[in-house]
Amino acid sequence: MRQQFFLSASLAGALVLSACAEKADETVERAFQEVNVIDESNLNDVMMTVADPNEAVAHFQRTLKTGPDRIELQRGLAYSLIRAKRTTEGTTAWKKVVSMKGATSEDQVQLAGALVRSGEWDAAKGILDKVPPTHETYERYRLEAVVADANKDWKRADSFYEIATGLTTKPAKVMNNWGYSKLTRGDFTGAERLFGEAIRQNPGLFTAKNNLVLARGAQRNYTLPVIPLDQTERALLLHTLALSAVKQGDVKVGENLLREAIDTHPQHFEEASRSLAALENG
Repeated sequence: MRQQFFLSASLAGALVLSACAEKADETVERAFQEVNVIDESNLNDVMMTVADPNEAVAHFQRTLKTGPDRIELQRGLAYSLIRAKRTTEGTTAWKKVVSMKGATSEDQVQLAGALVRSGEWDAAKGILDKVPPTHETYERYRLEAVVADANKDWKRADSFYEIATGLTTKPAKVMNNWGYSKLTRGDFTGAERLFGEAIRQNPGLFTAKNNLVLARGAQRNYTLPVIPLDQTERALLLHTLALSAVKQGDVKVGENLLREAIDTHPQHFEEASRSLAALENG
């Protein structure tokens, strides 16, 4: 009888230990799954932001084979295709994202951005019109401004550029875009002001410096503005001014500016040299 009791107690103990072991295994497995999710999430973030874009595309294409219904992977693929400048594929990928369960207003904005890159202005406007007015982001209003620009709806463009400028701590690029919009409309004074503001926000933004010189040249102001410039930038901007002068019939002014650009450049300035030779021999 005692032996039977001992065996029963031993069996019960073994069952308890077995159950504990199974629970421990489940806990460990669950912990590893959680770690894997965290690791994968971190890896996906890295792939979308700092990894080589084409490597990121390959990563998400590979990962999607095991989870085709996971919207975060499809989103990562779409982001990566756009970063890799594979716009047609990226647009298709964003269309798939917005059709999936869990799609957000920001996904629609990203699709609109891909359509803008493809030059599909009407389609981009159609998507932006579907974005709720409560979704107020810099990217949404930057795209709204660009689309309004393409449609020559200047009043709406100015309104959207102004809103976008207020929604970012780094407004230099959108100010430059707004200035270029003013430049194409012939509002040279307004363009000059916006390019100047863009340069104050980001003194290294050479595109804004070049655009500022174009705006001044269009007003027959052929002096360089007082802005931060290194020697190479100064030479390049003198060349831009020279071409503006020639375009407006001020050929002698243009020739003098080209000579100054050649003398200023720290290396041989081939493009300016060719332009000057063409004028002197023309």
